[in-house]
Amino acid sequence: MVGAPVRRKEVQGKLTGTAEYIADLVMPGMLHGASIRSTQPRARIRKITYQAGVPWDEFVIVTSDDIPGKNRVALILDDQPYLADDQVNHLHEPILLIAHENVDLLRKARTLVAIEYEPMTPIFDVHASLSGETLVWGSDNVFKRYLMNKGDVDSVWEKASFIVEGEYSTGAQEQLYIEPNGMLAVANPTEGVTVWGSMQCPYYVHRALMQLFALPADKIRVVQQETGGAFGGKEEFPSVIAGHAALLAWKAGKPVKLIYDREEDMAATTKRHPSRTRHRTAVDADGRLLGIDIEFTIDGGAYATLSGVVLSRGTIHAPGPYLCENIRVRSTAVATNSPPHGAFRGFGAPQSIFALERHMNRVAQVVGLSPEEFRRRNFLRTGDATATGQIVNQPLDLVGLQERALREADYYAKIERFRKSNATSALRKGIGFATFFHGAGFTGSGERYLQSVLEVETMADGGVCILCSMTEMGQGTNTVLTQVAAETLGIPYDQVYILRPDTAKVPNSGPTVASRTSMIIGKLVERACLELQGRLIGAGHLRTPYTAEEFAAAVRACGVFRSGVQYQEPPGIHWNDETYQGEAYGAYSWAVYVAEVTVDTLTGETQVDNFLALQEVGRVLNPVLAAGQIEGGVVQGLGFALLEKVEWRDGAMANNQLTNYIIPTTMDVPPIRVLFEEVPYEHGALGAKGIGELPMDGPAPAILNAIENATGISFQHVPLTPEDILRALEPKLRAAEILEEEMV
Repeated sequence: MVGAPVRRKEVQGKLTGTAEYIADLVMPGMLHGASIRSTQPRARIRKITYQAGVPWDEFVIVTSDDIPGKNRVALILDDQPYLADDQVNHLHEPILLIAHENVDLLRKARTLVAIEYEPMTPIFDVHASLSGETLVWGSDNVFKRYLMNKGDVDSVWEKASFIVEGEYSTGAQEQLYIEPNGMLAVANPTEGVTVWGSMQCPYYVHRALMQLFALPADKIRVVQQETGGAFGGKEEFPSVIAGHAALLAWKAGKPVKLIYDREEDMAATTKRHPSRTRHRTAVDADGRLLGIDIEFTIDGGAYATLSGVVLSRGTIHAPGPYLCENIRVRSTAVATNSPPHGAFRGFGAPQSIFALERHMNRVAQVVGLSPEEFRRRNFLRTGDATATGQIVNQPLDLVGLQERALREADYYAKIERFRKSNATSALRKGIGFATFFHGAGFTGSGERYLQSVLEVETMADGGVCILCSMTEMGQGTNTVLTQVAAETLGIPYDQVYILRPDTAKVPNSGPTVASRTSMIIGKLVERACLELQGRLIGAGHLRTPYTAEEFAAAVRACGVFRSGVQYQEPPGIHWNDETYQGEAYGAYSWAVYVAEVTVDTLTGETQVDNFLALQEVGRVLNPVLAAGQIEGGVVQGLGFALLEKVEWRDGAMANNQLTNYIIPTTMDVPPIRVLFEEVPYEHGALGAKGIGELPMDGPAPAILNAIENATGISFQHVPLTPEDILRALEPKLRAAEILEEEMV
């Protein structure tokens, strides 16, 4: 089964239309809910008026006074209210909730709630936040700080032959999952709370609802419906909308469905954190790194959400796959009066890796080496220590990986060919690459803290069923975990089932995030299946080797039972949360991405012509799904690099429509050639490592490196729009015109 492109587990339901999304669910007496949101970025609430125009006595209205438990979203710092009571801290912050059976009346009622405010001074960027002149969160506007040290950076500057500095920035990015956020809830004091919805992490929602309603675990049930994409945007935010739907249902005594339209979803929910990164790098005369000093800052928005976790991953990935004995990374997540930023595929690494890979090209240029040669001299190798002091114990050949990627892309020939053609054409061609890594699973002690649990149950028909809380959202969770079970047990793929995540029926296997599904949870599937197999053999019902029919007969003879396992940390994993030293991840995936571009110097437009993605991700469990993950990540990375610019107005997204928030279409996406190298990881499922987030990290720096190769201009921010390119080209084009005039 493993290594084969088997049929997706959920394919029949999606192709026939029988798969049920939250919009498909209807219950008797169901009401529809809506949020009334702030129109001020920071203000005190003075008065709420319900204006005439609708029969308000027919509406269910919920304010913060109606919350039976704690008015805080349970996550990390628990600073975000479900409903603002006396103050709002960002535009679109929810203040109250309304529900009615008639959707048209509900829409009208939303326009008739008038709120009077006393405005307060807001801040909208990291510079203003760090200045501390206006405090909007805590005593210093800082959600989280990290300091990661290796060696002594301050000792290297005097001995350096070259010191290179640079500042780089990345913008926000909308996840733009195909299905907006939505929940359906039933709730009452006797039976408790049940919600169905589109989500990544059922047990996040479960914990949040326990705190919101002050109810025990057995009074809360969370069920994942079919989920139309997430990309991190449905990691923590579903706790908010689930709480809102449940509060309305609690007060109404009826089921309530709450679904955002696209504009509300884009304006009010989380996005990728904007970032600013400053590099100072010391290099010796031979082009070897002596010291790396990095300041990494992210904009967390009005509340902490997952900013500390995003900052952590961005911090660890900031020095990249390079050997340097002296590294310091100082990182900060700050508060502003924008809607809170949150999880998005890559989780901080795309921001810091963009800065690093642009800076490595800059350092190479200063030193007088080609980008590939400078990297070759400084790559980590097996036995080296990363920035956290983690020894690379697994086989690693980044030199070979880079050489293969450049060879497959015909890099050297194209460098020369493009140089010649660019001398006489307004269409400038370029080629560039990025080399990077991504840690799989939760950082440091995260997996040990989660202690994920998974069970495998025998079925009456002779098959087995996987019980876990990992969600299918289009990425292939159900298919890959089923493949692992079938391979481990030596039975047909169709003899393995997987239960829909439902906190009343499945154990807590942790969240579906951080590239952990195949490596971490897949390993639990493998272990649970081996235990189940051992029990069948031990009971005398099965002998090895066996056929699928013999396995089914053994299961039927033994009856229905479960085998459960819990996460066990691999040997040699030691992490210090205080010093940020040790084994940050059980395994890393490694990659080299190569982009070819054409830049139109008359319009500023950039077309990505070809893209090659080579990665080492352990054993590839399903080649079709794996390639799809890479292709999807590259497309999102292309949007991050060139197209997806969030226009901010008073701290909120002003272009919250698909007509003016531009994402890649089929016309923008180049041919993407996906290549794998397989170096199995012994502690991953059948040798697998993480794959889902890796492809988000490399496209943006590879594309901008290619644009610099085409234009000779170094750009330090994304998204890079045609207007940005034209502004940068103007002095060069004007100089060329003057020279031509003088020659005439």
